[in-house]
Parts: sequence; C-alpha cells; structure tokens
Amino acid sequence: MLQQILVAKEASYSDAGATLLNLRAVNYVFGTNGSGKTTISRVIANPEQYPACDLNWKDSQRLECLVYNSDFVKKNYALKMPGIFTLGQNAAETLVKIEVAKNNVDELNKDIAQLENTLGLPDCSTGKRHELRSLRAQFEENCWRIKCMHDEYFQEAFLGFRNSKSRFCDKILEESKCNDARFVELEVLKERASSVFAKGLERHPLVVEVEMEVLIELANLPILAKKIVGKEDVDLAELIQRLGNSDWVKQGISYIGHKGDRCPFCQQYISDDLNYKLSQYFDETYNRDIAAIKKIKDDYDFVSRGVLEKLTAISDLGNRHVDGVSLRASIERFAAYIGMNKEKMGRKLQEPSLPISLESVREIAVTIRGIIGAANASILNHNNMVDNIDAEKATLKSEIWGHLLEKNRELLTEFEISKAGLDRAASAIAGKINTKRAELLAARSHLKELEKSITSAQPTVNAINTILASFGFTNFKLATAGERSNLYEIIRADGSNAAETLSEGEKNFITFLYFYHLIEGSNSESGVAANRTVVFDDPISSLDSDILFIVSALIRRIREEVIAGRGNVKQIFILTHNVYFHKEVSYDRKRKGSKCLSHETFWIVRKVSDVSTLIAYEHNPIKTAYELLWAEVRNQNGVSPTIQNTLRRIIENYFKILGNIDKDDIISKFDGADQQICASLFSWVNDGSHAVYDDIYVSCNEQVVASYLSVFRQIFLKTNHAGHYDMMMGLDGVTTPPAGPGMGPDAIASVAA
Repeated sequence: MLQQILVAKEASYSDAGATLLNLRAVNYVFGTNGSGKTTISRVIANPEQYPACDLNWKDSQRLECLVYNSDFVKKNYALKMPGIFTLGQNAAETLVKIEVAKNNVDELNKDIAQLENTLGLPDCSTGKRHELRSLRAQFEENCWRIKCMHDEYFQEAFLGFRNSKSRFCDKILEESKCNDARFVELEVLKERASSVFAKGLERHPLVVEVEMEVLIELANLPILAKKIVGKEDVDLAELIQRLGNSDWVKQGISYIGHKGDRCPFCQQYISDDLNYKLSQYFDETYNRDIAAIKKIKDDYDFVSRGVLEKLTAISDLGNRHVDGVSLRASIERFAAYIGMNKEKMGRKLQEPSLPISLESVREIAVTIRGIIGAANASILNHNNMVDNIDAEKATLKSEIWGHLLEKNRELLTEFEISKAGLDRAASAIAGKINTKRAELLAARSHLKELEKSITSAQPTVNAINTILASFGFTNFKLATAGERSNLYEIIRADGSNAAETLSEGEKNFITFLYFYHLIEGSNSESGVAANRTVVFDDPISSLDSDILFIVSALIRRIREEVIAGRGNVKQIFILTHNVYFHKEVSYDRKRKGSKCLSHETFWIVRKVSDVSTLIAYEHNPIKTAYELLWAEVRNQNGVSPTIQNTLRRIIENYFKILGNIDKDDIISKFDGADQQICASLFSWVNDGSHAVYDDIYVSCNEQVVASYLSVFRQIFLKTNHAGHYDMMMGLDGVTTPPAGPGMGPDAIASVAA
C-alpha cells in the first residue's frame, strides 16, 4: 500500500513539490481541471519517468498499479483493444488451487518483509544491520578519542587518517591484524617522533645558481669610456672641438627642419652648405657608436632585471638553508650598483662625448655565489640524511600503532566479539531471505501455470456486454478477436466495427468498463491474482448523468471490497473535478458527522499562481454552491474579476426564493453609483428564472470591488435581513454557515474555497 507520494518538478508542481502523507486504503482527491490531478496519477502509473518524484510503499512492498486517466483512454481505445484475461467460472478445483497458490505467494512476501525488517533495511532504525551500524559508530567514536589524545605528537603517523573517523577506525582494525612491532613506552615514542617527524626531514630542491657574468662583461665594454664626437676633417670640426660643444650641437640639430629654416640659436636663416657640413660631422660612425651605447644600456637593463627577480624570488622563499640576512644585504647592494650604472649609461646617451666607468658587481656576484653554494651544500647534507631515514620512520610508525593497540586491547576485543556475533546473525537472516525468495520465485511460477490453465478473455466480454445491455446500450457490444481470441473489438448488432462511430460518452464508458474488468484481470494469461493499487482519475469527465451514477456504483463496489479486505485491490485513489460524482462515490452511511473514517483520506489540489499545492482534510471538504459563494466573499483578499457575478448569484438565490421582492423599491434606497451597482446585482429579475448566468469579465480594481461589497452588505441591511448576512459571513459566531434557502441535497456543489 502506498503510504506517501511526493510530486515535484512536474507540470505546475514546484521544485520542493507537494506531498500526500499518511495515505489509507481509500483516498479522495478533488481539484478543478488543470490543477494537477492527472500529474499525480501519472506519477503513480510510471514513477520511473519522474525521477524528482517519490513513492513510499508500506514495508517497501510495491503493488501493481492500475491507473485510469486520459492516458489510459488514449492508449487503450483502439479498433482492437488488448484482451483482458479473467479467471473463468469453471474448473472449481483449479480455482481453489489458484487461491491456495496466491495465499502462498502472499505469505512468502510477508515472511520476506518480516525477515528484511529483522535484518534491517538501509534507512531503518531497527534490525541487525542497524545494530551493526550502531556498534561501528560507537567504536569509531572510541577510536577517535584515542586519535585526539595522541594527535599532537603523532600527526605524521596518523597522516591520511586524521580527518576521517571511519578511515582512522579502519586503520586500527587493519593494524590489529598485521602489526607485530615491539612495545615501546609512550614517552620514548614522543621523543623519537620530535626528531624523526620533524618538518625539515623532507628532500629539498637545490637553489638554482644566478649567473651575473654577463653584467660584468657589459660593464667592461671599451665603448663606454670612449669620447664619441663627430668627423674631424669637416670645416666645422675645429670650431666644435675647440668649444667642446659636440653634444650641445648634436642636440640642437633636432630643432632644424627643412630648407629656409632659422637657426634654433641665433635665429638666422641656415644655408644649405651649413646643413651639409653638420650632417657630414655627425656621420655614420657617430650614429653607430650611439646605437651601440643604447643597446648596451638595454641589455644591461634586461639582464639586471632578470638577475634581481631571481635573487628576490630566492629570498622570498624563506629557505631555511639560505643565509637570508646576508642574501638580502647583497641584493640591496646589487640593486644600488645597478641603479648607479643605469644612471651613468643614461648620461652617456645624453652626452656621448663623456667617458664613463660602471661600478663592477663582481664582488657582489662572488658573495651571492658563496651564499647559494653554502645553501646547496646544506641541502645536500639534509637530503642525504632524509634518504636514510625512511626506514626509521616506517619503524617508528609501526611502533606507535602497536603501542595504541596494546593500550586499548580490551576495547578492541570487545568490539570484535560483538561484531562477530551480529555478523553471524545477519548472515543467517540473509540466508533465510534468499531461501524464501527462491521459494517465492517457484510459487509465482506455479501460480502462473495455474492461471494459464483456466484464464480466458470471453468472461470479460460477457460481463461488459451484460452491463451495457442492462443500462440500455444495445446499439453496440464487445466481441473477442485475434488468432487466439485474446483481443477485443467493438461491433454493431450486424457485426460491423463500431469503434469509429461511437459518441464521446460511449467511448469513455466502454473504456471505463474495459478498465473496470482489467482490475480483476490481466493483459496476459498470468498475473490476474496480483495485489493492486487502483487509481480513477476523472472517470466521468465527459459522461452524461445516467452514466455518472453507473460509474459511481461500480467504483463504490470496488471501494467496499477494499474496505472489507476482499479481492486483489488493496488501495484506491479517486481523483475528480465533478462535484456530483464526488458526492456519489464518497458517500458512506457509516460516516458519522464530518470526520473521516479510519480507512479514508480527503485531499484538495489547488493551483495558486501557477503552482499546485495539496491540502489534507479531516473531513469531506466538498460543500454546497451557496456556501461556496459566501466563502468566496468571506475570503476576498484582493481583486477578483468575477466577484460581481458571485454577489449577483447570492442575491438571486436568496431573494428570489423569498418572493414578493420589489427590486425597484430596494434599488431606490440607493443613490448615485451605489444605485447602479445595486441594479446590476438584481439583473436576474429581468433575465428570468431559467437564464444561464455566465461569469462575464468586468474590468475592476480594489476600489470597485470594495464598492460592490459595500452595496451588497447594504442590500441585506436595508431589507431587514442583516441577520442572514452576519450568519453567512461568520459575524455571529457561526463557524459553518447552513445552506441558504432552498439549498437541499440536490443543490449544485463545488469545491470549498
């Protein structure tokens, strides 16, 4: 039996979903078209297609599900419907054998369920498996306390198990089976661990040498000391050399433009001859030397920047083998020298005739090379030590685990004895389950063979045709078809096929009867005795009132068998939007008052803001239409496009029954806009008693709704019927207003608001 249904992430259901809880043998679900009923029936029919949804079965024993909904109608109404096999009425001895075989299958299922409960399901809080989980959990806690007590000193030995109670526990159990280390006292182990497990005892990479020879070579290039001046055999050379202003003249040339320009110094026009002599003075050799100086400076900048970055990286690592203080001091000196040399080369480019001499970094290079060499020597010594300490670490770790095992031997022994006993019990139960499952497989096979020997499609044809004839459907009937007469077809009295000419009501009725007999049968020659959950989803959505009562009576018959525990159907769901049908099928004379019976549940599915929700009731929530109209007024929390029509229908139902109401007299008691509103609420007088009152759309807002509600109340006050208004609005303390005038048991009904 289904105990719980979760519907989520499907159709109009939210990600969190809605849940049917504490389900019973008979379950009624009411909701308007499009509210989400069919989604529920589809989840029950094919849960595998809805991974976000969930069905929870009692004792995890899933029953066969038969679902009548629109999908069933589309799938099964065809020119030839699959035959439904039912048990024949003959061979009484075989029928008794089938009943015995079915009872045997049921008993085996119960035995397996009981054994599985004793063994314990994965999510159960009882059974041997639960006891094993509890025993393990307690042992893990005890092991974890041991770990926490010694973790400060033996972290290296616990590496890989320190962050998981389960893994640490597994390690304890593993060591208990293979550890043969000698026993060593705790204080001795702590002292050895402080040195053997020291953080420095790991292989360290060597520090990379930083090459600075290129900088030394660049600083010693002769061109830096060379006076770079123009060509000496030019007329202007003697003057420029005597004045010593070669650099000044070179810089001034950049201000001379085209022919006819003025001198940037004396503002005289410059002749072509002067331009030519200046260009001859600063010839290609001069320019090549300047380019060489610039390249030296660029190379020096690039190389020195790379060296400085490498040295800084070494310093930032904080390698304990490196003399950080000496290295940082050498880096600072190196950076200062580089800065001075860059400044000198910059001046050389500005004044090429000025010879310069760069500061040598050779001494600093020797110092840094010594620091790195000493560091690498220390690293090599360290790595040699590490290479020989692996065996020592392994020995120490084994001795630590051995010490823990010896000190906690009693705890470990107690766990192993308890676990062995539970394992034996669980294994024995699992063996019984396997035996019972084998017996169940054989029992099902035996039942299947018995069913094959006695099943036939003809009894279903006879039963459905009998029902059709008894209710006046004589223009068509069912007949068997197919090579083995295991299919159905719908034929006329003359034998012609009638499937394509039936009315919508006839199609639905014949399909329902097909489903009705499928409940006690099967589409194959076996399986007719399987226990089932049956779902009826709007079985009379488009049938006339005569068929409504036929279908209601048939479903009530199944309901009574479920309640009595007879037959294969163990649970039913009845989903509908039709109030007449709901009233008929849910009627139970044993129900006293409004409380649910012990075997039934009532639900309403609503769609609010395009999201479906399920609401459980402890009573049948379906009320008369007159009560529901007042409920809509009481629950008016905002703008409703049909509130005017609701108020008008209440006025009609109440005042028309009273009679002798002069609507013009009542309307005259109002003025202005209120009078127009009052007149609209009495429009039924002009329409007549047999008019159809459709819910017309009226554009409105909160102010308009408030005006209608105010006039509606005033109508009752001005006609001395305020008592009825207060009663129906719950203002006099009445929590369940009675039906209005003339609201008998046959009044139109709808779902409670």
